[in-house]
Amino acid sequence: MSVGLINGLPGHPFFVHGAVVLVPLTALALVVCALWPSAARRLTWVLPALGLVTLVLVVLTTESGEWLEERVKETALTEEHTEMGSDLTPWAIALFVMTIVVWLLGRAARRRGREHGGAAESPAEGRASAVARLVSSVPVRVAALVIALAVAVGAVIEVYWIGESGARAVWHDVLSTSGSGGRE
Repeated sequence: MSVGLINGLPGHPFFVHGAVVLVPLTALALVVCALWPSAARRLTWVLPALGLVTLVLVVLTTESGEWLEERVKETALTEEHTEMGSDLTPWAIALFVMTIVVWLLGRAARRRGREHGGAAESPAEGRASAVARLVSSVPVRVAALVIALAVAVGAVIEVYWIGESGARAVWHDVLSTSGSGGRE
């Protein structure tokens, strides 16, 4: 399967719709899990998997958009949209990284909760316990939440602006404002 064509049709619109749904969904899941570590523990591996799928989909969307750009009439609007499209990849990478960070913080908090059993620790377990205490501390969790919020908001805003520019590029001068569909 080519990134450019899917069953003879441009793949970009298919990938775009997936990215428009998954980027905000991943951003929301990230913020929820950063706010409530128990949510990150309940989602287990789903949070970082969602981040990875989102990243792959954003890359596919960008690649298929570049393929499509070479095959459509060049306008200032399509050029603007194409230039903006590549700006989403760093946000998708940041989303993926933060899903892993928040997931790991949730695992560390769970480990710390299990260690309150009171059994004697070996030196290696003591170091691991100290790391678990540090990464599940309030300052680390607050920092992760602030970064997660910034990344989530930035990614969603970027998707909005790229999508809006794509809609303008596709629909500019296509729709009739009279409502008659051009049939008068």
